[in-house]
Amino acid sequence: MTEDEARLHELGYAQELERSMSPFSNFAVSFTIICILSGCMTLYGFGMNTGGPAVMVWGWPIVGLLTLTVGLGMAEVCSSYPTAGGLYYWAAKLAKSNGPAWAWFTGWFNFLGQVAVTAGIDFGLAQFLNAFLDLQFGFTATPGHTVLLFGITLLVHALLNVRGVKLVALLNNISVWWQVIGVAVVVLALVFLPDHHQSAGFVFGHFVNNTGWGSGLYVSLLGLLLAQYTLTGFDASAHMTEETHDAARSGPRGIVNSILVSLVAGWVLLIGVTFAIQSYDGALGSSTGVPPVQIFLDALGDTGGKLLLLIVIGAQFFCGMSSVTANSRMIYAFSRDGALPGSKIWHRISDRTRTPSNAVWLASGGAFLLGLPYLINPTAYAAVTSIAVIGLFIAYVIPIYLRLRQGDDFAAGPWNLGRWSKPIAVIAVGWVACVTILFMLPQASPVTAKTFNYAPVAVAVVVGFAGAWWLLSARKWFSGPKVQGSAAELASIERELMGN
Repeated sequence: MTEDEARLHELGYAQELERSMSPFSNFAVSFTIICILSGCMTLYGFGMNTGGPAVMVWGWPIVGLLTLTVGLGMAEVCSSYPTAGGLYYWAAKLAKSNGPAWAWFTGWFNFLGQVAVTAGIDFGLAQFLNAFLDLQFGFTATPGHTVLLFGITLLVHALLNVRGVKLVALLNNISVWWQVIGVAVVVLALVFLPDHHQSAGFVFGHFVNNTGWGSGLYVSLLGLLLAQYTLTGFDASAHMTEETHDAARSGPRGIVNSILVSLVAGWVLLIGVTFAIQSYDGALGSSTGVPPVQIFLDALGDTGGKLLLLIVIGAQFFCGMSSVTANSRMIYAFSRDGALPGSKIWHRISDRTRTPSNAVWLASGGAFLLGLPYLINPTAYAAVTSIAVIGLFIAYVIPIYLRLRQGDDFAAGPWNLGRWSKPIAVIAVGWVACVTILFMLPQASPVTAKTFNYAPVAVAVVVGFAGAWWLLSARKWFSGPKVQGSAAELASIERELMGN
């Protein structure tokens, strides 16, 4: 028995999933889901209207450093409890009282955020793919076409994930280099090839407000959504720890390093794209509906613009695939403890690939349902991204808050923050409280049926459902993460899965 398997047994679980991921692959999952070529580009048009270049360029490092405090707090807890349950498991173990309730609501917020971020990533991919198909083949960028491509993308990502974790790990490793090299190609092309560039004063100081709100401060705060939505999904490294070697160190490093690399590369990308804007109004009025695509075309012409677009689409494809992977592992772990309707179905492991295949389909199907309102409300995409931020970051911060309450009673793992743990946790909790409120507020004025931010509605529905289920039923039987059995019983489960 390896050290990883022994620790997993101590946490109460059998080694059901195949442990074949390297530390680099663990980092690659989170880095791929953060995917600056996805988040930065899909919300770039939102940023152009909500604060403009000044907010996009300066908001990125501010949000990045504050997000890093959240990642550091999570990484420390991950080192102590390297299990696929991640956040909700940590909440149960760290709570001094009412552990099952803390775990229940943390898990449901995580579930909401995971489904929403999968929807956001693949919907952004569908928009960029529709723009390319429109330019190349005349496949018009309509809401119906975009939703069709969205569904096809989710189907492909589900099929890749049910093939097994080795294929996913390989594609994630490729994705890291695709993104790093891709960002370099995009930025260098936009720096050296266009005949005209914006001034430094424009890039670092130009403010734009097309929201209808009169307060510049309010609009600037709303504009932080671009950075905060992009810098999410790094909990994937925690969810993949049961499939990673040296999990107590690899998981925390995967969380922190994915944020750090994305922070630097993302800032370079935003600055490079903003310098290359030829016509601000022209980009916003693009026939494709995707401003970055118009920026590429204006700066490099049709051929060069389409090549950069394909680089972005490739990165977004990898990103969506990894998001389905992480989402399915969270569903698998939450179902292992009976916390989702139909848990026995979602927890089932494929005998052939040792992956939670049914959980993969639930992750993809739930994301598709969340993207359907776009057919009625064209602002739905911004709401989905808000839901992802709210759901994920509430789930991120609950274990950090509970670890803060534990103080010196916390049993630190091999990767820890030492004396910096408390101040970092305080900053992280404060920041998440701010963004939770901020991204539920109206994003455009006047507030109408088409501009309404339905993020609070989606959050309320999930919280209401989880809360009602808890009060009426779950509090009587949900005791938090379950222990699968004695050492002998865990070994028996593992032998059965291996066919021995």
